Formats: sequence, structure tokens, C-alpha cells
Amino acid sequence: MGLFQKTSFTTLVVGVFVVYVLHTCWVMYGIVYTKPCQRPRRDAGGGCISPYLAEKPRLQLSIYTSVKPNANGGHSLVFKVDDFDVHSRFERTVNVSLPKKTRNNGTLYTMVFVHQAGVSPWQDSRQVHHVAQLTTYMLPKPPEVSLISGEEEQPEQQKRVGDRASDKPVSHWRSRLTLNVVSEDFTFDREALPSDVHRYLRVFQNGKKMMYLPLLFIDELSNRVKDLMEINSSTTELPLTISYDTISLGKLRFWIHMQDAVYSLQQFGFTEKDADEIKGIFVDTNLYFLALTFFVAAFHLLFDFLAFKNDISFWKKKKSMVGMSSKAVLWRCFSTIVIFLYLLDEQTSLLVLIPAGIGSVIEVWKVKKAFKIQMLWNGMKPSFLFGKLDESEKRTEEYDTQAMKYLSYLLYPLCIGGAAYALIYVKYKSWYSWLINSFVNGVYAFGFLFMLPQLFVNYKLKSVAHLPWKAFMYKAFNTFIDDVFAFIITMPTSHRLACFRDDVVFLIYLYQRWLYPVDRSRVNEYGVSYDEKPTAKDHKD
Repeated sequence: MGLFQKTSFTTLVVGVFVVYVLHTCWVMYGIVYTKPCQRPRRDAGGGCISPYLAEKPRLQLSIYTSVKPNANGGHSLVFKVDDFDVHSRFERTVNVSLPKKTRNNGTLYTMVFVHQAGVSPWQDSRQVHHVAQLTTYMLPKPPEVSLISGEEEQPEQQKRVGDRASDKPVSHWRSRLTLNVVSEDFTFDREALPSDVHRYLRVFQNGKKMMYLPLLFIDELSNRVKDLMEINSSTTELPLTISYDTISLGKLRFWIHMQDAVYSLQQFGFTEKDADEIKGIFVDTNLYFLALTFFVAAFHLLFDFLAFKNDISFWKKKKSMVGMSSKAVLWRCFSTIVIFLYLLDEQTSLLVLIPAGIGSVIEVWKVKKAFKIQMLWNGMKPSFLFGKLDESEKRTEEYDTQAMKYLSYLLYPLCIGGAAYALIYVKYKSWYSWLINSFVNGVYAFGFLFMLPQLFVNYKLKSVAHLPWKAFMYKAFNTFIDDVFAFIITMPTSHRLACFRDDVVFLIYLYQRWLYPVDRSRVNEYGVSYDEKPTAKDHKD
């Protein structure tokens, strides 16, 4: 029983996190590694499935379009490669004629065949094919307006098709078709066939040997929102970029799992834009960076949780604002709400929007604690009561006001100049969008400056005992992880420098902690004890 009493909640969370990371690594290893068939030669015909590509057959690639997802409807050949070499990558752009049904907000499908050269795919018993949609339904992007001149500008993709935006989902053209074939000569074990590959595997008997046809895969993760083009009744044809490359078996299995996961999210109500943000995680980086991203995201989540837990615990117990910059707390609340409204205006994924909304609620609660606000109800009418400051808190407030006065000389001109530039040179959907964008740009560009008043208060009081250092450390770890990752991947130099400015401020905090040490063995000047050992009185009790 004593062991469980000594186990802290943080230790339990870290333990669960370690088990989760190890389990995920084991699952990922099981996906990317497939054990080949290792039966004796005399049993190879009965227990192993050999690749048809090992026979080096002459193949042909044929791509058709149809308004129905099967071969029964009318189909049109749009592209073919007569002597298809599965090892040679290529990219071609063709113009595809749109049927009348598709132009009237309908759907168009593509049927991709890999079959024997010189034989019609409809009559070839050794053909493999897959069907995918070339269209999807999505809300069109609204036109942007210059708030000064009133001149309206439609998005580029609407210019190409000539239609105005509406408030109803309309058919959009997927301008890219990405194809892959597993080119390695891999022999499957019939008794250990991976379930994810099973539905892509077409097997036939060739004498005493079991063989499987080429593993064809249509990569729908590469269908991004930025490549979509709106379709209307006057659009007779649209370009389609056909991209082909080989793929390893391990990457194919991983891609199948990720594609199924994105499809499941769409079935639960995620929009095309929500799914696109998830696709970007996998498509925009290679598998090595993807694995690194997983570990970064996992540790980021852990430190976020620990920072959240310690921050809430600190503010829940806090009774006095001595040594704390109340204006920095107020700015943090304002900036968090602005970022949340910006994400809401941009129709950002719920995966990002929900945490931002929860964070905004927490920051409002911290403002309530910082300014000692009490809400009283008189029937249905609320009233607010502000608590009074004692002498120590008033002295802190004077230092805080003095720091903000110095900071305003730099901050106000920068914010006003940025908003004026956006008003003149940038087009927005509405005045609300301009206002939110101006605020959020100021938050992102100059938000780190509001960390400085707390440094000034620490300097004047010659103390850092009032700060939530555990939450500070976890947030710093998160910032450090983000910044190192920013240097690993390709980013502009200006963005990399911007990533590290928060670290510079935090280093100053660490310097102040060294300059004004805290004696953890005694009660400090703010009535807080850091002694973790129980006293004699505690043993007696």
C-alpha cells in the first residue's frame, strides 16, 4: 500500500507514456517489416506466393475515366503506356474531357489497369486494376476583397474555371493522380500473409507455382486541397497530372494503414480540409522525418500535459499576485483568444481548434485568479467584484505598469504599421478577417515582447520565487524541441531565427534564477515552502 501512496500522478503519466511509445514502435515495426517465405525448395510451390514480375512479362498501363465506378458504364481511354516498365518513374499531364453529368456537379471516376501488352484489359484474365474518384465535393473558397478600393479578386482556381463561390458544396477536380507499383521481388508466405496487403493481392496458379500479379496502389494521400479546381457547367476539359513511381513493400503497407485512417476520419465527419492537414503530415516528409515527427509530437504532448498540470496546480493554490506581472497574464489571455478566433475564421481542423479553445478557457480562468474577479448573480443579471491589492501587490503593479510603459514605445508603432500595411496591400474576405489577421500577426510577430515585463518585475524585486518554475521548464522543453526540429527540416532563415527568440528570453529567466537563488529549505518571502521532507510535527500527526 505504501508503494502506491508514494507513486505520484506525474510518474504514472510518464510510465504510461513510455509504454505507449514502445508499443507504437513495435506496431510500426510489424507494419514496415514483412517476413519473407523461407520454406524449403521442395515445398516452395505449395507454401510460397511468388511475384509475377519476376517472370519479366510485357505490361501495359491503361487509364480510363467513367461516370460510374465499374466497367458497365461508358468509359474513355485518357492515357496509356504501351511498354510499361515498372522500374521507370514518370510524370505526364493530359487533358481530360468532362462528361455533361460531371459538369453539372456530378462525379467522375478513373479506372487504372496494369495488364498484358497488346491485350485489352477487359479481356485479360491477368490484369489488375483499381478505381478512384477524380472529383470531390467541397465548399468553394470565397472571393477576397481589397478593403480600401473595394475591388474583388477571386481565388486562382476559381479564375481558371470561371465560377463564383457559393455556400453549398460543389464538385472539385483532383488534378493529380499518383500511382505506385511494388517493384521488389518479394515472396509471400501463404500462412503469414499480411491482412493489409491481402485486398491488393491477386493470385493465380502457374503450373505448380502460386504467383501474384503486380501490386498496384493509387496514392490518395497525395490528393491535396491546393491541387483542387472547381468545376462548373462551362468547363469542358481539365488537366490531369499522372505521376508514377515504384514503392517498397514496407512503405506500401504503411501507406495503406494511413490511407484507411484518413478515410475513417472522413466517415466520422471530417471535411476535405481537415483530412488535408493530416495528409500533409505524411506526404510532405519522408519516412525518416515522419518517424522523427512522431517522437517529437509524442514528447511535445507529454511536456504539454505536464506543463498544463503544473500550471493549473500553481494557479489553483495562488492567493497573491506579488511578483507576478498581471498585464502579461492579461496579454496571454488576449493572444490565446485571438489565435482561437483566427483558427475558427480559417476553418482549421478540429484537431487544432478544440485544444486552442480549451486553452482560451483556461487563460480566462487565470485572468480571473490574477485580478481576483468574483462574479455575482442578481437573478439573471451578473455583476463583477474586483478584489483589493495589498501593499506588496501594489508595488508589483507599479513595476509592471512601468515596464509596459517602456514596452509601448516599441510595440504600438509596430502593430499600427503592420495593420496599415495589411489594410493597403493585402486582400481579405471581410473587415472581420482583416481585424483578426492584424491581431494574430501582431501576436505571432511581437507576442514574445510581452514576456519582458515579468523580467523587469523580477529585476526590481530581486527574486524569482514567485514563478511557476516546473511549468516554465516543461514549456521550455517544448520550445527547445520545436526549435531543434525547425533546424532539421527545411525552413527559411527568418523563420528559424524567429523560432529561437523565445529561447533567448527563457535563458534570461534562467540567468535571473541563478542571480536570485531560492533557498528550498526554508519558507520564502512569499510564504511558500519547498521542503519536501516531512517535519517532526508531521510524523507526530
